Amino acid sequence: MKRLELILSRLLWLVPTLIGLGVITFLISHVIPTDPVAILAGENATAEQIAALRRELGFDRPLPVQLLAYFQDLLRGDMGVSLFSQQPIAEELATRLPATLELTFAAVLLASAIGIPLGVVSALRRNSAIDHALRVVTVSGLAIPSFWLAIQLQYLFAMKVGIAPLNGRIDGFGPEPLTGMMILDSLLQADWESLGGALRHIALPAITLALPAAATIARFTRAGVLEVVTSNYVLYECAMGLPGALVTWKYVLRNALISTVTQIGLIFGVLLSGAVVVEAVFDWPGLGAFAVISIIQSDHRAVMGFTLWAGAIFVIVNLIVDVLHTLIDPRSTR
Repeated sequence: MKRLELILSRLLWLVPTLIGLGVITFLISHVIPTDPVAILAGENATAEQIAALRRELGFDRPLPVQLLAYFQDLLRGDMGVSLFSQQPIAEELATRLPATLELTFAAVLLASAIGIPLGVVSALRRNSAIDHALRVVTVSGLAIPSFWLAIQLQYLFAMKVGIAPLNGRIDGFGPEPLTGMMILDSLLQADWESLGGALRHIALPAITLALPAAATIARFTRAGVLEVVTSNYVLYECAMGLPGALVTWKYVLRNALISTVTQIGLIFGVLLSGAVVVEAVFDWPGLGAFAVISIIQSDHRAVMGFTLWAGAIFVIVNLIVDVLHTLIDPRSTR
C-alpha cells in the first residue's frame, strides 16, 4: 500500500512539473533577443514578408494567448511543427530517442562496472595509498569538462591512433531498424559486422559520459561500504570466522549499494535528458543533438518540446528509482 501511494504521488507531481517546465521554457524562449521568424524568412526578406510570416505562425498574438494555444495543442498530443525541418516535433523526438537511450545505457553500464569496484576497494583499503589515489582519480573525473574530454578522446583514438571513428553512429546502413538501437538490433539479427561498427562508434561517447558518472558512483559506493563495514552484524560475521570475501559480497554490498543504486538511477535520468554537449561533439543523432540544433536555430517550439520530454523522462526515471529503492530496502516505506 505504501509503495502504491508513493507511485501515485509521483505520478500526480508529473503534471504540474511539466506545466511549470513548459511555462518557464516558453517565457525564456520569447525573451531572448533572436527572432526565429526573421531567421526563417531569410536575410533578403522584407519587413512586410516577415510580418506576414509572423501572422501565419501566430507569433503576432499576445504571449498569454500563444501559451494557452500551446498547451491546448499539447492536450491533443500535438507538440507543433519544427520551424526549420517542417516535421512534427514529437516525431523528431521519437525518432532520436533510441540513439540517446542506447548511448545512455552503454555509459551507465560502463560507469557502474568501473565505479562500484573502485568504491569497494577504496573503502576496504581506507586511508591507504590506493584509497588516496582513487580519491584523486574520482575528483579528477568530476572536475574534467565533458566537452574537453570528448575532444581529447577524438584526437587521440580517432585521429592519432585511428582505432575508433571520429563521429557518427554506424558505418553504412547498419542493421534493419527494429528497436532503433543499433547494438540491440545487430544482436537480434546476428549481424556481427554491424555490431562491431556500432560498438566502435559508441565507445568514445560512452566513455566520455561514463568517466564522471563512474567517479560519482565510486564515491557513493565508498561511503556506503564504510558505513556498513562498521555495523554490528558485519563485525559479528567477521568474528564468526567467515571469509572476508563472503562477508563483503553477501552482507556488506547488499546494504551498502542501496544509495548507489539510487544514484545510478538519477545518473541515468541526467544522462538521458542532458547528454547535449557530448552528442553535439560526436555528431550523435540523439535528443541532445536535436536540442543543440534547435537552440542555434532559435526554434522555440522544438526547444520547448525537448524540454518537456527531458522533464518527463527525468520524473519517470526518479519514480522508477524510488520504486527500486523500496524493493531493495522495504524500511524506506515505513
